Amino acid sequence: MNRNTRKETVPLEVDGVALKIAAISRQGELAPIVFLHGFGSTKEDYADISINRAFGSRPFLAYDAPGCGETACGDLRKVCIPFLVETAKAMLAHAGIDRFHLVGHSMGGLTALMLAHELGDRVLSFVDIEGNVAPEDCFLSRQIVDFPADDPQAFFNDFIDRNWYSSQYSSPLYAASLRHKVRAQAVSGIFTSMVHLSDHGDLMGKFLSLPFPRMFMYGEQNSYLTYLPLLAKSGVELAEISDCGHFPMYSNPVEMWRRIDAFVTSAERR
Repeated sequence: MNRNTRKETVPLEVDGVALKIAAISRQGELAPIVFLHGFGSTKEDYADISINRAFGSRPFLAYDAPGCGETACGDLRKVCIPFLVETAKAMLAHAGIDRFHLVGHSMGGLTALMLAHELGDRVLSFVDIEGNVAPEDCFLSRQIVDFPADDPQAFFNDFIDRNWYSSQYSSPLYAASLRHKVRAQAVSGIFTSMVHLSDHGDLMGKFLSLPFPRMFMYGEQNSYLTYLPLLAKSGVELAEISDCGHFPMYSNPVEMWRRIDAFVTSAERR
């Protein structure tokens, strides 16, 4: 079997921190899709694009964020959302990507939003999969405030237990892999910056001001999000994924990929 996917390790230095970024990609003539994974996930969330017939030979780039997956980070204390944005910019430069479609989930959705706000003239479209746009989105990250612990590993262990018992679809699957996908020392910086930006970063204003097609994807379990009517009224396409909570790539990947394909195709026809 051939996935037509390149795997590589990219040495970078971001804000004085040495990184070895584990990435997967495919080259091609069309505009690429750049994927940013969520907290507790990896580039493999998106690897099946390479065998999904709907995407044909669509180029793509996905990589493990610092503190996650197979990526090595020289100073985990530096990892936060602004650091992840700088990492994304460095990876775009390494890959020689100018204009691109952007897909981000959760932590990756927030990173993607900040990246798109800065590089708006280079982004062709943005699929935000439950990335933070309001304070109410911090149901995972705000645990760093609600359940403080002096020991990073102790906090992480308790975080994993709480998520295993969550009533959201795929939560036990998500929780079971967290120890293998995230370094405990990176959690505090990531979560603290996510909460700060959600509370004080005018994320909704940034999202609504983006000058290209936008989709907000969410699981049907989260259809209670209070800002969904505002997004729809403001021209954001909503994609509710059935039989799903916060993790469409685990609970209903078929529908997730179908909606991403339709949106990217539509965006390119505008």
